[in-house]
Amino acid sequence: MGTISTNARPTKAHLYKFNAFDAVAVAAYVGFTVYFTLAGESLRPLMLQVFPDPATAAYALNAVFYAVVGLFAIISAWRVVGRDFRILGTRPWFTLGMVPLAIVVMLILTAFLMAAFGSAESSENQLGIQGLLQHVPAWLMVPLLVVLGPFVEEYLFRHLVIGKLSRHFNIWICCALSVFLFASIHVVGREGLVLSALAPYLGMGIVLVAVYVWTGKNLMFSYFVHATKNLLAVVLIYAVPAQLLPH
Repeated sequence: MGTISTNARPTKAHLYKFNAFDAVAVAAYVGFTVYFTLAGESLRPLMLQVFPDPATAAYALNAVFYAVVGLFAIISAWRVVGRDFRILGTRPWFTLGMVPLAIVVMLILTAFLMAAFGSAESSENQLGIQGLLQHVPAWLMVPLLVVLGPFVEEYLFRHLVIGKLSRHFNIWICCALSVFLFASIHVVGREGLVLSALAPYLGMGIVLVAVYVWTGKNLMFSYFVHATKNLLAVVLIYAVPAQLLPH
């Protein structure tokens, strides 16, 4: 029987080593986010020349943003993605059972945090998504919010901030940083870091960090939890009449 070369399958240390694609993905994500936050309105006239209405223009910008970052993310993490898929494939009933359980825990924790931090306040990010969902068909929104968005965010906030950064810093510090960054990036805008706006994302971030660490840094498991939660939110928003949504 032949032996398997040590170069045929990357070691765990190699899988969690920062590379150039990570740097490009982070730079693109941070750069786009800062630009859209500070000067995004400058793109509106140009985008409206290409697209017929503001909602379509906003969707196109978000789609390009996540597609670009997602491309570098998948190039960087494809070995981890393949490994984690194989692991979950050996225990399908675990995945099918624990994903919805994680969603239930997430909803309970979010409700508790929102009650603790006072009346709920919709973030600019949430209001923007609701606006898109009112004008863009589901077949376009699902790939963005359920496929691309969750993968990019799990890659950045779990795989990089915990999986890779914890090789250099205490893992619990990395977990706390992951929760803080994940929540903060979703409320960036005019409202600032208001606790009532942060609450839903803090609850979501805590559970995503917990399942990521608990499953041995399984990127695809935390992705499935994140994607399922977003799918549930999309279905609920499409099911609720537009006049009942916050404005």
